[in-house]
Amino acid sequence: MEKLLINDYNYPLPDERIAKYPLAERDHSKLLIYRDGMVSEDRFYHIGDYIPSGSLLIYNNTRVIQARLVFHKSTGSRIEVFCLEPIEPHDYQLNLGSTCGCVWKCMIGNLKKWKTGRLQVGPLYAERLSSTGNTHAVRFTWDDETLSFAEILDQLGELPIPPYLNRATEESDKTTYQTVYSRIKGSVAAPTAGLHFTEQVLDNLRRKGIQTTELTLHVGAGTFQPVKTEDANEHTMHTEIISVPKSTIEQIKSNLGHIVAVGTTSMRTLESLYYIGALHVEHVPQFAPYEQKYTITTEDALQSILDYLDQTHQDTLHAETQIMIKPGYEFRVVDQLITNFHQPKSTLLLLVSAFVKGDWHTIYDYALTHEFRFLSYGDSSILFRR
Repeated sequence: MEKLLINDYNYPLPDERIAKYPLAERDHSKLLIYRDGMVSEDRFYHIGDYIPSGSLLIYNNTRVIQARLVFHKSTGSRIEVFCLEPIEPHDYQLNLGSTCGCVWKCMIGNLKKWKTGRLQVGPLYAERLSSTGNTHAVRFTWDDETLSFAEILDQLGELPIPPYLNRATEESDKTTYQTVYSRIKGSVAAPTAGLHFTEQVLDNLRRKGIQTTELTLHVGAGTFQPVKTEDANEHTMHTEIISVPKSTIEQIKSNLGHIVAVGTTSMRTLESLYYIGALHVEHVPQFAPYEQKYTITTEDALQSILDYLDQTHQDTLHAETQIMIKPGYEFRVVDQLITNFHQPKSTLLLLVSAFVKGDWHTIYDYALTHEFRFLSYGDSSILFRR
């Protein structure tokens, strides 16, 4: 595989251009429009002017959980446990609904102070079971069996805002760091392209004849993981769990050529569908798109999934994706992408570059010279595939 030098995807991002807080009104963020190599700008509440009537807009309905837990030992040591993804039960809903204990893969701050034993905060106990690299399996139990783990996190946890904001979580983040359509708990980071939407914007889109539907990808902490290898192909992509209703897959199949993805998480999910159907797999490997020549059409790949769901009497596809979308990728599903402005040398910037056939500098140079705000709480863009 030809080298992909990550330094070619670097750009200067001054700290003052990183939005530390959202705007008071979500839909008043600036909107960059990129089409056929040309850039213009507007406000997000006008986004319907740039989406053709008859399009299908697909967003990620995941909801951020209060995944950061702080424990204090009797010695006064502060131990921070950051829940990444469920281990037992592995299913998010079953795990978060558990009333008798569960196990999560976690990152642990100040690990050297937690050699053995259980930690406690309120009714919650934490016991470290094993370690793999920088992550640890932690068993959680609690005294009150009338409470689910989701309710325990709501009571005791802290919303994990992005580390590059360099500030503590505030009460307002519990609202502003959730999309208005978030409803399925499981993410440890918001699908931030969706933060600009309001109910009024969605209503305006539907009145214009733009359909909307949803899917679920629970965003992991890996979304913030920088590419540390010189060759981006040597970077290991994180795996994320996806759920797509059968009805959504049917809508996608009926609207191919008119698909609008809200955010990179929706993009990864939608593009993964092709390989799930083409390869008949429940886990899409990182380099699956590049390892062979595919002749199956997107329509047939989607039909393969629908046939499987019919045969197994399921109404929702549950799968995992590790897909890496990088320059040279052939897009199978998505025609327009709504997304924020991403960190330098990130896999998300590689995805954007792939979508615009390498012309990402045109977009980012414009944003940097026209006072756009960057990253999670920053401004937005709508990109047309080249």
